[in-house]
Amino acid sequence: MKGKGHPLFYKLTQEEIKLYEEKSADYRSETDSLANFKRRAKIMALYPDMDWATPEGVAIVDALKQQDACVSLLERGCEGGVETVDTRARDVSVYYKILRILHREVK
Repeated sequence: MKGKGHPLFYKLTQEEIKLYEEKSADYRSETDSLANFKRRAKIMALYPDMDWATPEGVAIVDALKQQDACVSLLERGCEGGVETVDTRARDVSVYYKILRILHREVK
C-alpha cells in the first residue's frame, strides 16, 4: 500500500486490517461480520433500566463480550484464531471477579 502520507501510517493500517480480519473470524456469524455487536445489543435491551455507563456495567459488558465469543466459537465448532474457548472462559471469570470488587466498593 503506497500513498502520499507517512509510510508507517500505512503499515499500521495494514496491521489493523490483519487484526480485524483475525478477530472478526472469531466473533462473526457465517453471514454477518458484525453479528457479535447485534447479539449483545439484544441482550442488553432485555434490561432497559440497567445503567450500563457504570464501572459495574462496563465489567458486565466486557464479560458478556467474552461469553458471546465463547458461545459463538462453540456453536460453530471453532477453537478461535486469536483467543480460544479456554482463554475467553478465563476472561469471563476475571471480569466477574472485577465486578464483585466494583460492586463491593459501591456498597
